[in-house]
Amino acid sequence: MTNIDLSPRSPSSMDEEKRARARRRVAALKGFYIHLSVFVLVMAGLAIVNLLTGQRWWVLWVLLGWGIGVLAHGLAVSTRTSRAIANWEERKTQQFMREER
Repeated sequence: MTNIDLSPRSPSSMDEEKRARARRRVAALKGFYIHLSVFVLVMAGLAIVNLLTGQRWWVLWVLLGWGIGVLAHGLAVSTRTSRAIANWEERKTQQFMREER
């Protein structure tokens, strides 16, 4: 069962909600950029280590595994999935707030 708040909202509260959603999206995007940056820097370092040691290209396994994680993170941020997660978070927050009353 879903509880939808149908009470009228003032324009300022709607603006605050939009601002909060926009901030969450910016935070998610920022998190992805940090993840991507760390990935690129660490992978470059590991590739150099792999080159200097002259061993087989073990770094490709790290690239593949971590790369899948970075790709999934990027898809989650750039698609409707992030909106669905944010909506779920909002519903859960409202539920917990109602339970606290």
